[in-house]
Amino acid sequence: MTITKRVTFIAKPDGIDKMKALLTAMVEPSKAEDGCIFYEIVQYENKPEKFMAVETWRDEKALDGHKTSAHYKVYKSSYEPYCLDKYTDDLEVLG
Repeated sequence: MTITKRVTFIAKPDGIDKMKALLTAMVEPSKAEDGCIFYEIVQYENKPEKFMAVETWRDEKALDGHKTSAHYKVYKSSYEPYCLDKYTDDLEVLG
């Protein structure tokens, strides 16, 4: 089953640049992971504090592997001081 997630981040006013750096650092290593179909980060033009990560994984096993990667651990241990809010939507699960 393919899994697509959308994760929205709202950066603190003084954390926008750091949040952008942390999130964009995730793109290339995530795309290189086995089972990654799509992985992109967008920053809203009219709300620069708002970012969205859109990611699609081959299956739950691939997503679980992503969550144990070194780059994910760096992001996970670093983003909170710069983030005001974060929420996740599961967009679709296709068989």
